[in-house]
Amino acid sequence: MMPGSTQNDFRRKIKTREELRAAIGSRPRQKNVIMCHGTFDLVHPGHIRHLMYAKSKADVLVASLTSDSHINKANFRPFVPQELRAMNLAALEVVDYVVVDENPTPIDNIKFLQPDFFAKGYEYSADGVHPRTREEIEALESYGGQIIFTPGDLVMSSSALIETTPPNLAVDKLLALLHSEGLSFDDLRASLGKTQGVRVHVIGDTIVDSYTYCTLIGGTAKTPMFSVKFERQVDYPGGAAVVAKHMRKAGAEVVFSTVLGDDALKDFVLNDLKAVGIQCDAVIDPTRVTTQKNAFITNGYRMLKVGKVDNRPITGKTLDRLKSSVAAHPADAVIFSDFRHGIFNRQTIPLLTAAAPAGALRVADSQVGNRWGNILEFQGFDLIAPNEREARFALADQDSGIRPLASALYDAAECKTLILKLGERGVLTCRNSNHESLDSFVVVDSFADKVVDAVGAGDALLAYATLSLIAAKSSVIASILGSLAAAVSCEHDGNTPVAPEEVLKKLNALEKRARFE
Repeated sequence: MMPGSTQNDFRRKIKTREELRAAIGSRPRQKNVIMCHGTFDLVHPGHIRHLMYAKSKADVLVASLTSDSHINKANFRPFVPQELRAMNLAALEVVDYVVVDENPTPIDNIKFLQPDFFAKGYEYSADGVHPRTREEIEALESYGGQIIFTPGDLVMSSSALIETTPPNLAVDKLLALLHSEGLSFDDLRASLGKTQGVRVHVIGDTIVDSYTYCTLIGGTAKTPMFSVKFERQVDYPGGAAVVAKHMRKAGAEVVFSTVLGDDALKDFVLNDLKAVGIQCDAVIDPTRVTTQKNAFITNGYRMLKVGKVDNRPITGKTLDRLKSSVAAHPADAVIFSDFRHGIFNRQTIPLLTAAAPAGALRVADSQVGNRWGNILEFQGFDLIAPNEREARFALADQDSGIRPLASALYDAAECKTLILKLGERGVLTCRNSNHESLDSFVVVDSFADKVVDAVGAGDALLAYATLSLIAAKSSVIASILGSLAAAVSCEHDGNTPVAPEEVLKKLNALEKRARFE
């Protein structure tokens, strides 16, 4: 079937509730209507038998879906977003219409659509009628409708299937997201091509990430100590410095403000950034050390990490110099890259934020790690990008599901866009304050084919998401391109900047998979 065709296009079955009421008409009808309602997270044989039995009892079968915003079965549910769940049902010949229910229960839509029959699984009647089912029956009886319980000879669970062997639906979810937003792969490529010349000012903590590769010689009998042979050490400018390098690699004009010690690592960082064309406005503090985190690696295993850190707050004089640097450089975006090694705290953040040029996109990423930090100290930003641990830390919330957690953080931060990083599960983006709306959340699965080294993936995401927001003004495009950059970063060893050509290559590969090529 050609894209965009309407004949035999199963998407035509997906209706708003207003469109659906117009399509089925009002009671009494010439053709009886039966409605099924559920999550349908993964459509399995139990669902199919339920739908087939329901269709055998009426002329028209309506499948009603619980919207993403009202699913709280588990922390990372729904596994399949509502657009894709709707498409899955619409593709079934037995289903005549599909509607995504914006309400927490089907009661309102039962009253609004007035189906002649409402089908429930046998399990809802086996041990007596559940109070919620009783409410549905009362809604049906209010206008003369009836409830039907389908046979329970095959009862399965989407949750059990997902928890046992979750299928890889990254491409399917991406296609559903692009379709729902009216976007295409060409739109993503066009946005990726608009990053050249964007003016970015990155301010934050520099960390030199060192990888010391060793060979295991053995252990000692008396003490629990490994003996290793040194092979080589590789150093990378990390922390906020690699955010600046990602930006520069993508074609942006970058100014980088940071604090360094007066030592050899300072020279390494300055020379490295200068070589790639980054203007470095560094405050050299002879009383501090340049932060370094040295991971010792043997046979691919990280055995130990040793840090050189000085986490004292910066002085008032240093703060003034950083404020002047931020204010002096015109920028399309100012990125506050916070690793809590002295630059950012409750006192300095408002002052540095106020120094940002008017009209510049304000972006913040506060990576707590083993330090105390709080993303909520960056108030009213255009984009914040914490991970789940940082979000839970900020809200002192260990228990909420991901969507309620994202909603609460979004509201508390008063930001325009929140990209919540979920590691191997991808990202969840919150983009408006109406969390009951069907389009307030955007889910993008991880695109990493093989994770070699996850260090720095969040920095790559932050850089490409920021540039995409400037280029396309779309939080959806920002989430997708940021996730692609994070995937590229994960697939090679070391904290190195991601090139747009690498992102484009992964994007093209996804499109080929989507076309079954």
